[in-house]
Amino acid sequence: MTVLLAEKVGVLSGEMPHIWRGALLHDIGRIGVPDAILHKTGSLTEEEWGVMHTHPQLARDWLNDIAYLRKAIPIPWCHHEKWDGSGYPQGLKGEQIPLAARIFAVVDVYDALTYDRSYRAAWTKEKALAYIREQAGKHFDPKAATAFLQMIAEQTEA
Repeated sequence: MTVLLAEKVGVLSGEMPHIWRGALLHDIGRIGVPDAILHKTGSLTEEEWGVMHTHPQLARDWLNDIAYLRKAIPIPWCHHEKWDGSGYPQGLKGEQIPLAARIFAVVDVYDALTYDRSYRAAWTKEKALAYIREQAGKHFDPKAATAFLQMIAEQTEA
C-alpha cells in the first residue's frame, strides 16, 4: 500500500525500492523493546512508553551501517512524527518530516486500526478512514491523507 500511495503522490520510480524497504523495516527497532512491553494488554506506563519510543532510534542506528539501506531509513526513523509536530522521536513538523515517512504514516495507522491488537479490537474500515480524514493536517500530511482516501475509494469502486 505504501508503494501504491507513493506512486499516487508522484514519488519517482527510482525511490520506490527505498520506500519498499523502509516500509518492510519500519518497526525493526522494536526488536530492542522487551516483549513484556510489546505484548502488554493494558496501558503502558510512562516509563514503558519511554522504552517504546526508543525503537525509531534503534532502527536508525542499526540500519545506518548498511549502505544500501540508508535511503530507507526515513521511514523507520520518522514514521511516528506528526504533521503538527507532536510526534517522536524528533518532534519534526510538516515538511520537515521526510516525504516517505509522511506517506508511510497514513498506511501504517490505517493498518494498525483495521487489525485486532492485544489491547483493542479492530476498527471498521469506515471508522479508520474517518479517523484519517479527521487527522489530516494534525497527525498526517494533508496531501498524503487525501491521496490515501482517494486511493482507497478507487480500490473500492474497482
